[in-house]
Amino acid sequence: MTQHSRDTPQFYLTAPSPCPYLAGKEERKVFTHLVDERASELNNILTQGGFRRSQSIAYRPACEGCRSCVSVRVVANEFEASRSMRRIVNRNSDLVGEMKIAVPTSEQYSIFRAYLDSRHRDGGMADMTVLDYAMMVEDSVINTFVTEYRVKPENPLQTKPEKWPLAAAALCDLLSDGISMVYSFYDPQADAASLGTHMILEHIAYARQLGLPYLYLGYWITGSRKMSYKMRYQPQEHLGPNGWVLK
Repeated sequence: MTQHSRDTPQFYLTAPSPCPYLAGKEERKVFTHLVDERASELNNILTQGGFRRSQSIAYRPACEGCRSCVSVRVVANEFEASRSMRRIVNRNSDLVGEMKIAVPTSEQYSIFRAYLDSRHRDGGMADMTVLDYAMMVEDSVINTFVTEYRVKPENPLQTKPEKWPLAAAALCDLLSDGISMVYSFYDPQADAASLGTHMILEHIAYARQLGLPYLYLGYWITGSRKMSYKMRYQPQEHLGPNGWVLK
């Protein structure tokens, strides 16, 4: 009989289910639990190996006959914002970002719910309740933080910053070699402000400020328009059979 050490993570494979990104495809995931005192170390290793975190689970696509999902990370110190990206930063000069302990709020969920209903109503997270959202944010055994983006009013001294309107938020993990953007969302009524781009630019700058080399953006998926935006952040590295390769 084979015996496994309690310190050795056990991996499991999900059953096939419809792919939320590529029509006519099925997805499978390999996953493990992040539960003990080595969870932070394990999450670092697995993220560098192409896994993503959701609550206390680390997972990676393991689809039969499909390798469309490619792990992507931006090289923070070498990144240079394009002219259009700089315009987005200027356009959002009234946004104030604050990094906070990962605590869910009803205000965050209101924006999160509106974002899902507007942008991802057919996605795998479409049915998430307020309890599901709370678990996504606070069920973490590693160093996780939330960055809230609030709109500074014309007379900011008249109200406390925490009372300014919430426009967007990003849930992120702090890793040994970078920041992993777990999930970000924004008020869909502010779509013209390109808040998704603004948040990525802010976290690239934050990684650089911390002296960390990478911002992990999850998966770029060949053939998925929803994921095509990730290619705009250059230079970046893609994880292939022989490791991370500069693209």
